[in-house]
Amino acid sequence: MRIVVALGGNALSVRGESLTAESQRASIRVAAASLAQLLEAGHEVVITHGNGPQVGYLALQGGAFPLDVLGAETDGMIGYVLQQELDNAYAPETHYATLLTQIEVDPDDPAFLAPTKFIGPIYTEEEAAKLSAERSWTMGRDGVHFRRTVPSPRPKRILELGVIRLLLDQGVVIICAGGGGIPVVQKDDGSMIGVEAVIDKDHASGLLARALDADAFLMLTDVAGVFTGWGTPDQSLIRQASPQELAQMSFPAGSMGPKVEAACEFATATGGFAAIGRLADTQSLVAGTTGTRICSDRNAPPAP
Repeated sequence: MRIVVALGGNALSVRGESLTAESQRASIRVAAASLAQLLEAGHEVVITHGNGPQVGYLALQGGAFPLDVLGAETDGMIGYVLQQELDNAYAPETHYATLLTQIEVDPDDPAFLAPTKFIGPIYTEEEAAKLSAERSWTMGRDGVHFRRTVPSPRPKRILELGVIRLLLDQGVVIICAGGGGIPVVQKDDGSMIGVEAVIDKDHASGLLARALDADAFLMLTDVAGVFTGWGTPDQSLIRQASPQELAQMSFPAGSMGPKVEAACEFATATGGFAAIGRLADTQSLVAGTTGTRICSDRNAPPAP
């Protein structure tokens, strides 16, 4: 199968722990071992990844670079380590490529007026209030903590899609659309320029999966799947659902909501299946024995 795998930013770092080169490599090594299992099973794999924690830490350093440039920096940083650890974990003769990927967004997207995308580390309420006052950042509640929120416009077009297809045709394992891609808009003269935003990685990955006619779309994170009543004593894992069923439910806009939307869009458009679950459960997510599977045919059996 052709599988687009989206690694969540929090699957590449431990939530609540300080992000260091050593801790990030340790997390990426775990991810690479899990992805290697898909390659060993003979699947054609395209890898995307989040960068919320990483781009947030870079922004904290107080530099003058905008979010699109910071996004490109983290794409190179994460892609480099992931590519290296994949090469260590799987057949050395396999070819890998990390591709900085520009993704066009609409400059009039309403997301620019309502920041909801979490980036960076977690804060207490007092820390969040201080940073908001000092840096004019918008902060939002992420569970019991607070994090910075930034605009997250919908992706419209993947500028490097042709290059990605060429690499796939050559059997290259591609790491692309990191952090949701580098957000760009088209100016009146037809040229492109970056904008201050972070595209949601799951929406960008879903757009990529649809454009590549993927058979499956996996979103790997640090939770077991999609739950009803999340965070309450009555929370319950949704094992399988159709896009129509999930449309009747509500999920947090800054976390699980985009994953569910992207999964539903993919399943509806392609007839393939999407799955959401833990990084450690990659193989069983493909088999349909763990996580949450979204497919248009509610009674469809798990994929072989």
